[in-house]
Amino acid sequence: MREPPVIVNHTPLVALWTLGQLTLLHNLYGIVWIPTAVELEFIATEHSACQQALAQAKWIQVVKLNDERQALTYVGLNLGEAEVLALALETGARLLIIDERKARRYAQRLNLPLTGTLGVLLLAKECGLIPIVGPLLIQLQASGLYLDSRLVSKVLAIAQVG
Repeated sequence: MREPPVIVNHTPLVALWTLGQLTLLHNLYGIVWIPTAVELEFIATEHSACQQALAQAKWIQVVKLNDERQALTYVGLNLGEAEVLALALETGARLLIIDERKARRYAQRLNLPLTGTLGVLLLAKECGLIPIVGPLLIQLQASGLYLDSRLVSKVLAIAQVG
């Protein structure tokens, strides 16, 4: 029997790619899925570089929704976030990796297992895949990703313990 998928949204994908740590997803979760809308968002970031990154990462699989109308039920989300939630419900995903607050709230209401980019980095540190988290957080912020200062403090405290 096949293990349920891990589904990744656009922001964590871009964040890990920006850090040069996209392979953390593979090392932690094996094969990961992205819906079609997330693929299009990711490629739009830096077309040729992102297209090449996806081509090299054979363990990232683009998966089309069985019923694309399901993504329309999530009011206030962009298409990528909505497709992540719809795909998770269609497939019984074992984990969603999403950073956006509104999409995370939807996932919590749907009782979907959830983490974000910072959760991935903490798990990677715990598993010995990265030595420290702090410089990566600084790099993410420098690249323009907004990280709440309370969340950063919490993550750094957890990372010091773990």
